[in-house]
Amino acid sequence: MKKRYLGAQVQKDLARKMVFVSGPRQVGKTTLARQIIRGENEYLNWDIAEHRDRVLRRELPPGGAVIFDEIHKYRSWRNYLKGLVDRPARRWRILVVGSARLDVYRFGGDSLQGRYHFLRLHPFSAAELKIASESGFTDLLRLGGFPEPFLSGSETEARRWSREYRSRVIREEITSLEKIADLGNLELMAIRLPQLVGAPLSVNALREDLQVSHKTLSRWLQVLERLYVIYRLPPFGAPAIRAVKKEQKHYHYDWSQVPEPPRRFENMVAGHLLKWVHYEQDAKGRDLELRYFRDVDGREVDFVVSEAGKPIRLIEAKWGDAEVDQGLKYLKARFPDAEAVQIAASGKKDYLTPNGIRVRPALPFLRELV
Repeated sequence: MKKRYLGAQVQKDLARKMVFVSGPRQVGKTTLARQIIRGENEYLNWDIAEHRDRVLRRELPPGGAVIFDEIHKYRSWRNYLKGLVDRPARRWRILVVGSARLDVYRFGGDSLQGRYHFLRLHPFSAAELKIASESGFTDLLRLGGFPEPFLSGSETEARRWSREYRSRVIREEITSLEKIADLGNLELMAIRLPQLVGAPLSVNALREDLQVSHKTLSRWLQVLERLYVIYRLPPFGAPAIRAVKKEQKHYHYDWSQVPEPPRRFENMVAGHLLKWVHYEQDAKGRDLELRYFRDVDGREVDFVVSEAGKPIRLIEAKWGDAEVDQGLKYLKARFPDAEAVQIAASGKKDYLTPNGIRVRPALPFLRELV
């Protein structure tokens, strides 16, 4: 089993508090947990009836460590864990893993503030896999970063996995956590979304395609975010740079679903950047955000990383070697202290412009992340 990038941080945090690890379904959370806490007795999965009975009877392992998998589906899970942590007679090392945003699915109950550390596990990346070759980079772009399809090495198996994955999330995960009657149209939306990656998402246009209300569609998008199917990036900017304020761009954790290679590459870069931002937030406490830039004149920059509201990295993703993007030049001129880089999936050029913009191949840049 391949060791994951969060392993050392989880072990360090478990010495002090409970640890919550969330992330997309089948991203490797259970594997990570069982690499850290070994033993059959120590693993309790809410989706397994026998394990669920043990949880409800409080028949916990005697060894002092326990993994709770998918326990967020239990409505009183927060009160349950609080009771374990606050017991003066016994202290377990508690690792909670789940394929939904554990900060959202709280279902009321007592606060766990100050009792846990929260970490998010992402799919494989070029840095985590230590990819050094163009063929490895192509495989990651083609197969996506989820362990099972990537390690299969087969594009056919990756396509089959993606279809089955989408169906399981909608038919199993969503129905266990949300009250949604029209699963058919929700699945149609999930099929349509990968084709819309790379441009601000028009909820109205999508609503008209599916013939559902704006409120319903907005809720469906929020549900897919909560279950780590998609994520949305808000625009960065202020009136001084005439930035748009409301239009969001969306991307998929499984970028292999995106049909066109240039847009799939942009989605892969978004995934790598979000993984780095989440790691810096969760493990180091940095006040980072990932956004994009677009102004009313149509100038765009694919990604803006800001810290405490100030841009620190500006990233433009291109498919091949190209002239430096005008939007990147515009934003770099207004924020000269920010690192500005234009990366290319198949590009070979590597140079620095007079105004401080770095042009380089994508793989070396992505390997510098997490």
